[in-house]
Amino acid sequence: MKVIILSSSDFGTAAHHLPLLMEHKEIEIAAVIVSEGRINKNARYYLRRLKKISKIGILGAMNGKKMRSWYRNDCAKYCHINDLSAYCIANHIPYHRVPTTNSSETIEIFKSSGADLGLSLGNGFILPRVFSIPKYGMLNIHHELLPEYQNAQSIIWELYNGSTITGYTIHKIEKTIDTGAIVYRESLPIIFRDTLADTVAFNYARLYDASAIGLINVLLDFEKYYNTAEPQGKGTKYTTPSFFQFRKIEKMYKKLKSESLQKNIANQ
Repeated sequence: MKVIILSSSDFGTAAHHLPLLMEHKEIEIAAVIVSEGRINKNARYYLRRLKKISKIGILGAMNGKKMRSWYRNDCAKYCHINDLSAYCIANHIPYHRVPTTNSSETIEIFKSSGADLGLSLGNGFILPRVFSIPKYGMLNIHHELLPEYQNAQSIIWELYNGSTITGYTIHKIEKTIDTGAIVYRESLPIIFRDTLADTVAFNYARLYDASAIGLINVLLDFEKYYNTAEPQGKGTKYTTPSFFQFRKIEKMYKKLKSESLQKNIANQ
C-alpha cells in the first residue's frame, strides 16, 4: 500500500505515527505534506471568528486557548513525538511544505506521488479536489468516537456527558468533517489523573498510541476494512465548550474521578 500523509503540524499525529508505519515494509510512504496553515484574514475570516465567539463567549474562547497545551505540550510528555521534518530527511522520505491544506501545491504533490491512499493526520477541512485524487481517497483519524462525537475535542466532551469511555475512529473523508463511513474504531477507558488537564493529556497520549496500532491494522489488511466500512448515520457535533460547559466538565471530572477511585478500592 502506497500512502501519502497530509498534516498541519510537525509535532502532531503524523510525527507520532510515521515511525511506527515505517516499521512495516508493506506500507510505502510516497510523501509527507505539512500545511503551514496560512490564513487569508478577510471579512469572511473575521465573521466566522465572531460567530464562534458569540456562541461560546469570551471566557469560552479563553478556555479553548488554555486547553491547547493539554493536547500539545502536555500530551508530548507521555508519548514520543519526533520532529516530522527531521525524521523525513533522516529517512529519505519526500517532505513538502505547502501554504494551505487545499492549495494547488498540495494537489500537484498528491497527483505526482502516485499514492493509492491519502492519510489525514491532524488537519481541518479537506476539499474533494484533494481527497479524491488517490485511488482509494483519504482516511482520517479522529481521536474520539464517531458518530457520537463529531468535531469534538478528545476526552472533555465524554466527561461532559458523564462517560468514562473515550476512543478513536478511522473513517473515510467525505465533503463534511467527521461524517465519512467508519473503517475502524476502538474504545478505551478514561484513566483519571490528579488534575483535569493531566487526565486529558495522559489519555490523549494513549489515543495516539492506540490509533497508530489501529491504522497499521487497517493498512495491513486494507481491502477487508475498506470494503466493510459502515456509514455513520446521524451524529452529534461539538465545538469549543462555553464557560458554563467547561465548568460542567470540571464538575463531572471530579465526580467521575471519585467514583472511579471508590470502585477501584472496592475491587481490591
